[in-house]
Amino acid sequence: MSDDFKGKLFVFSAPSGSGKTTIVRHLLAQERFDLAFSISATSREPRSNEKHGEDYYFISLEEFKKNIKTNAFLEWEEVYRDNFYGTLKSEVERIWAQGKHVIFDIDVRGGLRIKEKFPEETLAVFVKPPDINELLKRLKKRGEESDEKIAARIAKAPIELATALCLIK
Repeated sequence: MSDDFKGKLFVFSAPSGSGKTTIVRHLLAQERFDLAFSISATSREPRSNEKHGEDYYFISLEEFKKNIKTNAFLEWEEVYRDNFYGTLKSEVERIWAQGKHVIFDIDVRGGLRIKEKFPEETLAVFVKPPDINELLKRLKKRGEESDEKIAARIAKAPIELATALCLIK
């Protein structure tokens, strides 16, 4: 594959607990699609089942802010207070160098930024949850976050649902 390969970008966004990660994992298992997962960078601490370089690139808050200043991100967002998430440009370049298409599991606003930068290459999918109560139930069932963090995720869901209309246009 030439160095000029520019694959497609498949952006999956949804409120936490909607099932987007399950969908993305299923699609990645389909070899015929030639997909590779874009590993996001984050300044938050890893959950018990997460691995650096597989689920996320876990970097310090200082390092994340340094990467913002050096324009190393394709997109980034402070999703929750002092919890930054973003896509390193080098991550998309790494996947395209393999001759594969990129699949993202990211915040709605991040998806919008990718779609703005690559309008012809991006397919954006928003996974709409059944309802807020179901999201709450799913997040509690995970047993990985405090009630305070779950409440912050639930409070953000209506904003994500409203923003999704821009993503899927």
